[in-house]
Amino acid sequence: MQPMQEPITGKEDLGDLSQPEQALAQFYKAFNSRDLAMIDANFAASDEVAIDNPLGGIGRGADVPHKMYETVFRSPADVHVEFWDYSIDRVGDVFWAIGRERGTYRDGDAVKDLNIRTTRVFCRIDGRWRQVHHHGSIEDAKLLADYQNAVRSPQGGALPPAK
Repeated sequence: MQPMQEPITGKEDLGDLSQPEQALAQFYKAFNSRDLAMIDANFAASDEVAIDNPLGGIGRGADVPHKMYETVFRSPADVHVEFWDYSIDRVGDVFWAIGRERGTYRDGDAVKDLNIRTTRVFCRIDGRWRQVHHHGSIEDAKLLADYQNAVRSPQGGALPPAK
């Protein structure tokens, strides 16, 4: 199977969120519009949730997505991404999407490119897909350090502690 090149941006029709692509689109809509309530709706309300992203550490627990994305949204980095070069695989009530995020973030007055390898895992809970795991990594060490500094600026606040 060839990876999908048409990006998921968050501008897609969310429908009833019964399809994996709609659940992914909901996440990217929430992220790009800085909508914490929609982030909360996209993730499972479970202590089994785990996030391992470029900001560092592995966060586990139902409150981790809200706290982590709140930090990103409060920062002056103004991050926007889309998901592309991806595949979706599904077994029963679980699907995983493996691909890349590309986008931009602000670092002072400069707008910089962002490239992240990304995996997201969803489970069907009460008839709809809920995210239970996210892993993202930035290959370029300088880009990683610059991005972390931009999001961790004094206005961005501290990240939730890793568990």
